[in-house]
Amino acid sequence: MISSTLALVLLYLVAAVAGVVLCRMVKLPPMLGYLAVGVLIGPNATALAKDTPGVSYLAEFGVVFLMFVIGLEFNLLKLRSMRKLVFGLGLSQVGLTMLTAIGGNLLLAWLFTLTGRHWGLGWQSSVALGGALAMSSTAIVVKLMAERLELESEHGRRVMGVLLFQDLAVVPLLVLIPALGSPPDELLRALVIAGLKAVGLLTVLLVGGQRVMRWWLTIIARLKSEELFVLNLLLVTLSLAWLTEHSGLSLALGAFVAGMLIAETEYKHQVETDIRPFHDVLLGLFFITIGMKLDAEAVWLQWPLVLGLTVAPVLFKFMLVTLLTRVFGAAPGVALRTGLYLAQAGEFGFVLLTLATEQHLLPPDWQSPVLTSMVLSMLATPFIVMYSNRIVMRLSASDWLMQSVAMTSIAKRAINAEAHIIIAGYGRSGQNLARLLDGEKIPYIALDLDPDRVRQAAAAGQSVVFGDAARLKSLMAAGLARASAVVVSYHDTPSALKILRLVQAHAPRVPVIVRTIDDTDIERLQAAGATEVVPEAIEGSLMLASHALALVGVPMRRVIRVVQEQRDARYGLLRGYFHGADDDTADELQTARLLSVTVPAAGSHLGQTLGAQALHAVGVTVVSVRRATGAVTKPDDGLVIAAGDTLVLSGLPEPLALAEGRLLGKK
Repeated sequence: MISSTLALVLLYLVAAVAGVVLCRMVKLPPMLGYLAVGVLIGPNATALAKDTPGVSYLAEFGVVFLMFVIGLEFNLLKLRSMRKLVFGLGLSQVGLTMLTAIGGNLLLAWLFTLTGRHWGLGWQSSVALGGALAMSSTAIVVKLMAERLELESEHGRRVMGVLLFQDLAVVPLLVLIPALGSPPDELLRALVIAGLKAVGLLTVLLVGGQRVMRWWLTIIARLKSEELFVLNLLLVTLSLAWLTEHSGLSLALGAFVAGMLIAETEYKHQVETDIRPFHDVLLGLFFITIGMKLDAEAVWLQWPLVLGLTVAPVLFKFMLVTLLTRVFGAAPGVALRTGLYLAQAGEFGFVLLTLATEQHLLPPDWQSPVLTSMVLSMLATPFIVMYSNRIVMRLSASDWLMQSVAMTSIAKRAINAEAHIIIAGYGRSGQNLARLLDGEKIPYIALDLDPDRVRQAAAAGQSVVFGDAARLKSLMAAGLARASAVVVSYHDTPSALKILRLVQAHAPRVPVIVRTIDDTDIERLQAAGATEVVPEAIEGSLMLASHALALVGVPMRRVIRVVQEQRDARYGLLRGYFHGADDDTADELQTARLLSVTVPAAGSHLGQTLGAQALHAVGVTVVSVRRATGAVTKPDDGLVIAAGDTLVLSGLPEPLALAEGRLLGKK
């Protein structure tokens, strides 16, 4: 077992990197990688590391920063707009889950008493376990829904409402669970004192704290020091965490309050950016320490218990959430999807379980089976979500009917359309395109997954229907075979690639125009079949340049010609960048860049033409030439190279190095 502090730190770092790399390769959340490597290096597996008090205490700060980020996301306007989902569906789910856990524990205790045995778990333990069971994984579910473009769907909004309440429910549970660890004769007194402390401290902090926080952050921001701003964030977060801990509450509660105080200031977004590295690294360490607590031998010996603790809670949460979602007015298919997405355990479940273990509310022999069951349920989530549509179609005939009705609605709108344009996404870009098409009397049909937007736009007489453009059924119902073009108006490369694959397979003659943020994925999208890719950054640069040229007196006709020449050249000069000291990340090394090479006076290529250098053979393009006289000319194979000429080259780092060596006469 490693005992050296430096060696232990290196082991954690190597394990963390390996876990994240493997999860990224199989497209799983990094959290699962941290848990897996924690199991592998822990004292119950390879025994490479031990869970020392110092490491465990450091890992607690991961929870502190997690609660700080949750506090930052605490938004009264958001809560008000989603109050029915948050305080209706979310509160019902958490409350009924905990009540069921308490009731089930009492039932098992009674049954064991009838057989003359002792059950071993008191009602306090069932409250803690019920709280942990009620949590679902925000990190995993939100990531999967974002990839599937489901955040604004009917079930997506319900899932987000429940997750938001679960995050808020952690706050009182962080106060309740330590009090439950008090002796039975002092339990009521401990609960009352903890409640009064929490109410008193939160009142003092929240009543005047927001004004003080804004005043203090303004003073720090005026000093214009990034280091000071970050140090101040750490000071504020850890100070409030220390204050709540020494008030007999928890570190995480103070961090949550700190996040709440900053959330209502104008510095919220800057704080989110600055705190993210600390949050991610320390939270990773927390999950590694959780994984180290798993005892593989105990799990193997108690595998029936592990299996029961994995399957029973998942099925229970699925059925409970599905039933509650139906009670709150959702269609059967929406309710089933909501239940499937929230059936797993969550990261806050680990936090509450760790706190319960520290308060001796969970027997030691239960720890590994419960932790293992939670990890297994989280591992199963990506597969449950992947096959959710098939599961729902099998369980709900009405959902199949509703999807058929939706396809019929799309087909009905598109049945008379000929040579029309299919717009994937009806956000701002999609709506602007639709207005231009209306002005030119060109027919179109737009597909969007936001039901409110679709309802309002359709009521206004616009040709938009609810549907996912990344699904073949929706595209075919929209008349893909008869369309004159498909436009992907949102910047989501994975979704655009799905649409391109479908169009290439079923209507290869239909051109597809794709919108992106920048030029990073142009080649990838073009290789998938995109007829044209429009990067916002490049178009913005061209418009900026056109306005600047017009304002300094360049004739408008020439401005239009210059900008059009740049477009005709497919953004050649703009699709690249000059290398800087901070550009050596793994992603940047695979991105085209620009390099300026000045031909020396004693160069062996003097008097030769540019074409004779065959730079294209090594994967390099000459995008412009600045002559020794200062004039800038377009590259041409017949251009004769002279001493002092500066060639601007575009390509990947390795080909650029070869081209530079060739031009400078290096061997």
